[in-house]
Order: sequence, then structure tokens, then C-alpha cells
Amino acid sequence: MPRPSLRHGYTTGACAAAAALGAALMLRDQRPVDEVELELPAGFAATFRLAGQGFDGQRAHCFVVKDAGDDPDVTHGVEVHAEVRFGSSSPQPSPPGGEGEETPEIVIQGGTGIGRVTKPGLAVPVGEWAINPVPRRMIREAVEKVFTDFALRLTLHVTISIPDGLERSRRTLNERLGIVGGLSILGTTGVVRPISHKAWTDTLEVALDVALAAGCRMVVLSTGRTSELAAQQRLQLPEEAFVMMGDHVGYALEACHRRGFAQLVLSAQFAKLVKIACGHPQTHVSSSSLDLRYLAGWARAVGLDEAAAKTIECANTAREVFERLEQYPGLVEEVARQALLRCGERAPGAALSIMLVGYDARPAGLFGDWPGAPAGEGKG
Repeated sequence: MPRPSLRHGYTTGACAAAAALGAALMLRDQRPVDEVELELPAGFAATFRLAGQGFDGQRAHCFVVKDAGDDPDVTHGVEVHAEVRFGSSSPQPSPPGGEGEETPEIVIQGGTGIGRVTKPGLAVPVGEWAINPVPRRMIREAVEKVFTDFALRLTLHVTISIPDGLERSRRTLNERLGIVGGLSILGTTGVVRPISHKAWTDTLEVALDVALAAGCRMVVLSTGRTSELAAQQRLQLPEEAFVMMGDHVGYALEACHRRGFAQLVLSAQFAKLVKIACGHPQTHVSSSSLDLRYLAGWARAVGLDEAAAKTIECANTAREVFERLEQYPGLVEEVARQALLRCGERAPGAALSIMLVGYDARPAGLFGDWPGAPAGEGKG
């Protein structure tokens, strides 16, 4: 039976531009607008329903409820508000056939729940509202189009806000990336493609750019929060150096290589480390099966007997093997060696090291070109 197609959604940038378009139309025409059609950078037009409409002779406002489609994230269902207001004087329509029409100056700013950028390396300069370049362009073009027939000698102010943006931002990596006070207005196509993992990889790219801009030569890539905390307790590095890669190990290593980071530390628990050693670029259970036969083969390679290898091969999980590592001397070192080889293929030239984190959240082994520590320190 064929799987039903997944429904795409829209970015915060598209929602902000649609709300700004609706507010601009109400300000110009002085009548309510229920929906707008917006051309998206993805190459098609989308219709957005408006809510919260209000207007007078100087300003208008409304909001769009973000629909993230079948790949919901922290911003799914958020209200993206826009207010458009005139400057100190009223607009004058251009005379028929008039010349010398001026494009209005449009100031785009953030309001409640929109973050500000505090660290370099992002798409927006330090000190600016966290409204990325493509959404800014979409907002500007939408508002300019509404007032094409006006010779405006004034400024139009567009304010984007998200009432619960600060609360929602606490469930993101924004503060780590240097975006404080709320959410970002993001998107390059206007469309959120379901199950694309693009949100993760986009965040990875931004986090690595921030680390680079902060002068970090070493980056610590972790598969999860437990592994990251263990690395933070061991390594005294700026917070920008710690990057959550999640399951995207292959992508993260290649992105680090493109940026020329000199030293990379991977922090992971044993099950993830085995997947990395097996060469899986994506370590999520749905993306790669944990092949315990490889683990059994490495056990034989380090001299363990056939009974031990068979026990490993028939184990239920890699965690079960980890909990019995004392019975398998040399196995964890071989897994780490294989993982370092696979990582080196994706980040050639970088000094690579691995922190193995136990299921008690403490370091269980340090391997490779570990900064300031002999290989294998802390094993057990």
C-alpha cells in the first residue's frame, strides 16, 4: 500500500511576509483583508489566512498562524504578527502618468518575541533583529508592491513579533548561537519540507559559522545533550565550540572540513559510536541498523574467543555489550579506532579524538588525538 504523501508547511519568514502584506493592504485600502496570496522564493504562490486584523489611518496589523505541515517543530502553530505604520505624514497618490516616483523607505524591525543577534557568524550582523536576509527581502517586496502607486516621502515601519517567542526560544539552540530574547524569522524558500532534516543541518551550519567567527580552532561535536554535558565538564572551551550534531555525524564532519577546523572532538555513547564505526553517516535508528556482526568481527580481531564473539553478535543491543565490556578487553579501543578511521574519511587533515560517554553520563574513555590526555585515558 503506498504511503500517503506528506504535507509541506511554511517558514516563519513566509508567515511574516504574508502578515506584512495583509497589514499593508489594510493600511492602504482602509478595509479588512481576510487572506493574501504571496509569491514564495520556492517558485509558487501560497494563500495565507489572516487573523487579528485591525487598522486606522496610520497603522494596521494582523497575524498568520504558522503551519509547519507534517514536520512540526517548536514554531508550529505560532502566531507571527506584523504591524505596518506610516511615518509622520500621510501618503500622496502619484498623479496619472507621473514621473519621479519614490520607493518608500521601509524599516523592518522586531518586536515582542523576536530575538537579537549577539554573536558574529550568523546571517544577520551583531545587534540586529534576528530576521534573516531572505525573509527581510520578502517582507520589503510585499510592502513595496502594495504602495507602488504612491509617491511616498516618508518611511514605512514594519514590526514583526511573536507573542510567545521568548518562551518558545527556550526550547531551541538560539541562546547558544547568540540569538537572545526570542525566536528567529527564518527561511530561504518559504517552504518547510517534511522529514527533510533540513532544520538540523541548517542549525549545524549556523552553529559552526558562529564557532568559526568566535575564533574556535577546536569544535566538539556531540550526539546528544548527555554527551555534550560530559564534554563540557572535561573541556574548558568557549560555549560556541560545543555543537550538537545529533544523528548527522557525516554532515557535521564534512561541514567542519569545509571550514577548516584544525581539531574535532566527537562525544558519544557506545551505541552511537558503534554506528559511527560502521560508517553510517546518519546514526538515527531509522536511518541505519546497528550491525552487531561488525562488533563481533572486531572482537575476533582483538583476540577474543569465538564464544565471546557469538555472545556479542547475539546481544539485544550495543548497550548490553557496553555493560559487559570488562569481559571484552580491547573491544572498545578497536571500536574507537574504527570510528576514528571513518571520521577521518570525512574530515581529512583534522586532528580527531573521541570521548566515549557512559550511560551514567560520565566519561568512559578518551581516544585519538585528545587534547592534553593520553589515548584511552578514563576507560572503564
